[in-house]
Amino acid sequence: MTVLITGATGLIGKEIVKQCHRQGINVHYLTTSKSKLSTEPNYKGFYWNPNNNEIDHKCLDGVSGIINMVGASISKRWTDDYKKVIIESRTKTAQLLQDTIKTHNYKIEQVVSASAIGVYPSSLTNYYDETNNGVSDSFLGKVVSEWEAAVDNFEALGVRVAKIRIGLVLAEDGGALPQIIKPIKYGVGAAFGSGKQWQSWIHIEDLASLFVYAVQNNFEGVYNGVAPNPVSNEELTKAAAHILDRPLILPNIPKFVMKLVLGEMHILLFDSQRVCSKKAEEEGFSFDFVNLKPALQNLLG
Repeated sequence: MTVLITGATGLIGKEIVKQCHRQGINVHYLTTSKSKLSTEPNYKGFYWNPNNNEIDHKCLDGVSGIINMVGASISKRWTDDYKKVIIESRTKTAQLLQDTIKTHNYKIEQVVSASAIGVYPSSLTNYYDETNNGVSDSFLGKVVSEWEAAVDNFEALGVRVAKIRIGLVLAEDGGALPQIIKPIKYGVGAAFGSGKQWQSWIHIEDLASLFVYAVQNNFEGVYNGVAPNPVSNEELTKAAAHILDRPLILPNIPKFVMKLVLGEMHILLFDSQRVCSKKAEEEGFSFDFVNLKPALQNLLG
């Protein structure tokens, strides 16, 4: 089996590549950096420049599935210009792939695309599964709506489409966790706001496994990429402090302070989404990290 991965050199993409290789899956990947091109027996790079609608169509030779991880980071200040970059990095890339498949008459069976739980409205009480049709009125809600709509257009080409709505990814060397633990390490850690907001997290290894499992097992539709047991922001902060053996002596950080620091992006810290993982489990997927403390111990211990 050969899959094409977009975003293969990013945090999650690298882990997906690792897991593909463990299972004997060949990887083609697209990169905007010619210095990142590699030609190994099971790992072959192809250049693209979505801003110029440029792509090496040979990236699709022999490919049966696409794992779509491309997208500009949302962890950078949301200016009007950067908001446009965030959306177009997800929608224009999907369009370019679709145009390439159509122009060169490739037969792709499956696309498994990243998405995000930020589509769900912030709530301390709701428990969201994939049947929930509510859309957050935040910028993240807009991003995910346009992103998923762009990915759904693969269906017109006879491609089966699955979208994995990713929660808070816990990883040792990137993503949110190093930023969460940095103040804790220096003894100035604290929960945000009330600390009651839900954090639907997932260990990076489980997330990568879920993408590979989805492409191998013909997933279709929406799936939540979160571990089975979400926690509150306060629980997450306390668990990290406990594993790092650091005290939490400061009061919780007020919302208005982070709004001043981060602007509109502060919702990443204060929005609350309690999200259900059962659909993926019912398809036979098994999580290695079901509870937060063992996941943090694995990454920080």
